[in-house]
Amino acid sequence: MNHHSKTFVVSSRVITPAGVCEAVEDGHKIVLSDEARESICHCREYLDAKVKQNKEPIYGITTGFGSLCNVSVGADDLSQLQKNLVMSHSCGVGERVDSKIVKTMILLKIQSLSYGNSGVQLSTVERLADFFNNDIIPIVYQQGSLGASGDLAPLANMCLPLLGLGEVEYKGTVREASEVLAEHGWEPIRLMSKEGLALLNGTQFMSAHATWGVYRAKRLLDAANRIAALSLDAFDGRIEPFGPQVNEVRHHPGQIAVAADMRRLLEGSELIAQHKTHVQDPYSFRCIPQVHGAVADAISFVTEVITREINSPTDNPTIFPDDDIIVSAGNFHGEPIALPMDYLCFAVSELSNISERRIYKLVAGTRGLPSFLVAKAGLNSGFMIVQYSAASVLNQSKGLCWPTSADSVPSSQGQEDHVSMGANSATKLLRVVDNTTRILGMELMTAAQAIEFRRPLKSSPRNEELLANFRKEVPFVDIDTVMTPLLKRSINFVEQCM
Repeated sequence: MNHHSKTFVVSSRVITPAGVCEAVEDGHKIVLSDEARESICHCREYLDAKVKQNKEPIYGITTGFGSLCNVSVGADDLSQLQKNLVMSHSCGVGERVDSKIVKTMILLKIQSLSYGNSGVQLSTVERLADFFNNDIIPIVYQQGSLGASGDLAPLANMCLPLLGLGEVEYKGTVREASEVLAEHGWEPIRLMSKEGLALLNGTQFMSAHATWGVYRAKRLLDAANRIAALSLDAFDGRIEPFGPQVNEVRHHPGQIAVAADMRRLLEGSELIAQHKTHVQDPYSFRCIPQVHGAVADAISFVTEVITREINSPTDNPTIFPDDDIIVSAGNFHGEPIALPMDYLCFAVSELSNISERRIYKLVAGTRGLPSFLVAKAGLNSGFMIVQYSAASVLNQSKGLCWPTSADSVPSSQGQEDHVSMGANSATKLLRVVDNTTRILGMELMTAAQAIEFRRPLKSSPRNEELLANFRKEVPFVDIDTVMTPLLKRSINFVEQCM
């Protein structure tokens, strides 16, 4: 199938984080539905008529912004007002935002503008779709948003190229946006009243990161369950803590689901069925349903919140043409997703927290396993420093778990006196997702090493299949070798193959 043969139709249908991420990953092209086009045009026509007949100032449309809301702007300057807004707000600093996140920001901005509550021109939305469909990626930076009046700085940097300003990455090269527009025969967009505000207000920087956060977290949870099942057998663990009765009596859906998943993954294992000399296992094994299950419940909750967010117009003022209402309110404020993103950050970090403990137990030289999982420990250090490395990564994640949404720094001369700091919740969430992927890769490599010392007994068919696929990428470590390349392949396996 042609990579670009699939389409993502922007309409009133509910979009999901998974659907958005798959559209970006699989190279779908954005198509505006007739419904979306009509809604956009209807709102723009209403706004133009309203500006002509209205004698009272309308915030952000015929006035300045933020604490300049009482400064009126003449009709001849409304277009320049919007262009000035985009230029002056382009204050992003720090690391570049990943191209997949920027494409997601574009898609979510188009979706938000398509409801007909924002007052933009159809041509502006179509140009955003052109950027998405042609892989023209604006250069956006991770720092600069307070997550309150929307993601002002990153969205400004994202939208500069619409005006022929700023930089884009195109075909692997960073170039001036004006050059790329000229190559495609496109004139820069001339913004009309309200448009700059519609583009810059909104939570698309936060929600793009959150969209990938929940999508990847769900995949990581599935991988964590599979890896934990392999670790449990490698550690000669007990199956009883995963029984239906003991988990169902507590009623948490995540716990019940994880326990059932572990039973399914371990079904048919000779190792799990053999007689045990120990009465119980450490918490990192025995409490997998409770810990992984709590993470599952967190992911479900945050996914619901983010789904609501990406199906909403979040700029300001909000326009209701059929009700003849233009209201300046606070739908751009990031608090509804800032708190859940911090919550998900803690949850994903807990997956790595318990994973590192299982690594430690597997290399500790107990239950018949050799110290550091090598036959000749002493001459060989084996997996000793794998656990060190996991602990180091985990420590960074724990630091990142400080909730940025607990902070607020007033801005715009006190007009914007409470902010969400959700943009920082968003970026650190993905850092913790990356770190958790690394630690789970380390656990998988450790568990695969440990289980070889249980031979000739076999694990379950599902575990043995996982092990066979993993061994195509990462070999058994017989004597000391350089570990970083093997760890990289193991981490990549978790990311790409699970």
